[in-house]
Amino acid sequence: MDDGESAIPTYEGDLHVVAAAHHIVKALGATKNLSHDLRKILVDLDAHLSRITLNIDSKRGRGLFDVEDRLKQAERKIVSWESDPMMIWDSGPGEASEYLEAVDEIQTVIDGLRGLSVNGNRKQKELLHAESVLQMAMSRLEEELVHILIQHRQQFEPKYMSSRSVRRDVVYDESFVSIEDESPETSRRNCNSDESGECIVDLVHAHVIPHIKSIAKVMFTSGYGQEFCEAFIGVRKEALEQYFAILEMGKLSIEDVLNMEWASMSSEMHKWTWSMKIIFRVYLASEKRLCDQVLGDFGSVNPFCFLEISKSTILCLLNFGEAITMGPHQPEKVLRLLDMYETLADLLLSIDTLFSEEASSFVRIDFHELLDRLGGSAIAAFKAFCLAVSSNKSALPFPGGSVHPLNKYVMNFMRLFPEYCSTLNLLLKDQNADANPVPEPEYGQNISPSTSCPMACHLRSITSALESNLHKKSKLYKEEALQHVFLMNNIHYIVQKVKGSELRLFFGDEWIRKHNAKFQQHATNYERATWSSILSLLKDDNPGSSSMSKSTFRERCKGFSVAFEEGHQDHCAVHGNGKELRS
Repeated sequence: MDDGESAIPTYEGDLHVVAAAHHIVKALGATKNLSHDLRKILVDLDAHLSRITLNIDSKRGRGLFDVEDRLKQAERKIVSWESDPMMIWDSGPGEASEYLEAVDEIQTVIDGLRGLSVNGNRKQKELLHAESVLQMAMSRLEEELVHILIQHRQQFEPKYMSSRSVRRDVVYDESFVSIEDESPETSRRNCNSDESGECIVDLVHAHVIPHIKSIAKVMFTSGYGQEFCEAFIGVRKEALEQYFAILEMGKLSIEDVLNMEWASMSSEMHKWTWSMKIIFRVYLASEKRLCDQVLGDFGSVNPFCFLEISKSTILCLLNFGEAITMGPHQPEKVLRLLDMYETLADLLLSIDTLFSEEASSFVRIDFHELLDRLGGSAIAAFKAFCLAVSSNKSALPFPGGSVHPLNKYVMNFMRLFPEYCSTLNLLLKDQNADANPVPEPEYGQNISPSTSCPMACHLRSITSALESNLHKKSKLYKEEALQHVFLMNNIHYIVQKVKGSELRLFFGDEWIRKHNAKFQQHATNYERATWSSILSLLKDDNPGSSSMSKSTFRERCKGFSVAFEEGHQDHCAVHGNGKELRS
């Protein structure tokens, strides 16, 4: 009897020590910024202390009775919500906290039962019952998680997305040699200084992040981490795909892309450049932060979930880019390809940072390889553009000797190349341009670095090919005067386009002076060809005779007058560009 009485204080003392330790562990577990390993140690220690408590109770003969009582109390809380149409977290923080405490209690009971030094069917029955209640609670928490993520999802539109111009770029969207002249304002590619910066937004309202984290903690502690991840990934993946659809990026197959008409393909390429910037710099950067906030304490689970959420959309962007590089490299594609190349080059650091884990290394590798292929495709399209300029043929002379559509297309296209100067210099540095040396400056002036860069050499090569082609087209005119008019108009047009744009930096003033001289030479030749035949009417066919008959003189004067009037009208009708052609 004395031994039994002395044992009771010992049991009570043991329970007090374990309870104190349990309290300390709970307090430590509530600390923020714990590492995943340390948090797991605390969870295991908490379960171990629960088993010690039940073992102490078991030695006093009340272990299973206490377990059954604790399980019934927790079960009542769990079951009460099964028939309630309200969502727990919509009912206030108090209800949510009580529910999570009930789930914690069930998990404690399960851990205690597993460590209880009691054998028999009764223990096994209680264990199965507790696990069934826990599974019921986990299913409910999964529903609550999905509801919170959907109900509190934030809709957003980046500032630079709403303010960007929606005008179509005419130069981009016309096939080769089908464009008329256009203003510089509609030719320039749309750009916005805000587009290059990273912008992180709240994809889910900030005040519910602690709720999501508390659900994650309980589900992972209870061994239902996979179920949490599946629900979380499912909702967030759907949200990303819905946003991707808002950007009007369709999930196109490689065959779909290769069979597109140019106008549709150009539009899709433009959407791709914008979608890449918004998806990586805004959406995925924000999604990564959300994953870090919710899953940052769970080690490799965090990057795994982020990859699963984003993988489908990323593959869609990759597949489109790869399909573009597979297609024929027509000259009209060059500017769109340069846009895609520059966009991806600017994003590579962000992509490498977002997908830095080993499991997502394929994302980094695939985008780096795509950049190389886009660069190769851009160069191939650039070369095709050069070839198209030199090989374009005409069967008939262009009416009136005015500026040829080929000239308009090429020069308006070329005005955009300076905007891609750095990229073109990088891509063209190992490409040989046709022999086209930098024009030697006069008066000992230094050669500008701009005129000797790879892009400048290739641009001058293109204009040389253009001039050569225009000379061939001038031969289609039977009259010599119209040949010179045609060359006057077209050389003047080329010079004006160079002088009036950033091309001037790459062609140089000496090039402009030489081409002005060509223009003046054709103007002189035009005047000679036009007026020499008219003046010849006044020429005396018999310079040895003493005089010309009055009738002959009158006829020649009359013929000269008619020819002069016709020549003057033709001169005024010439489609010259600038005052010097009409003077």
